[in-house]
Amino acid sequence: MADLKIRTRNTGALAVLPPGGLPVITTPTGGAIDVVTQVSAPGFSPLDLLYASLAACMVLSARIAATRLGVADRLGEVRADVTGEKAKHEPSRIETFTIKLEIAGDLDAATKQRILADAEDICTVSNTLRGAPALHATLV
Repeated sequence: MADLKIRTRNTGALAVLPPGGLPVITTPTGGAIDVVTQVSAPGFSPLDLLYASLAACMVLSARIAATRLGVADRLGEVRADVTGEKAKHEPSRIETFTIKLEIAGDLDAATKQRILADAEDICTVSNTLRGAPALHATLV
């Protein structure tokens, strides 16, 4: 595997929960999204954001993988459908993530499979979820 190139960018998220309201998430780069909690409400729940992060990372990583394999010019649309299954026992968590990657383009099945495998290795989000990172919460 190639040396890891670390790009610096302000990252992170700030969630603000106003009294009686719903969380608003902002990023250091100016992104903003409202969070919903009702099952029928349109928008992103906290779990949707987790799935969305994994899906976005996988499709972007698939493009990187195709570029590294020299087939980016033949790569069509890439879709990642991410779902999960919650654990049946405490602590509350997603126990299993399922990623269905669909790769269009003039590529044979073996190349598509290689892109999938490489994308999984490239994706920072999948690597983080697989790695069980340490979490440190503090009160400020």
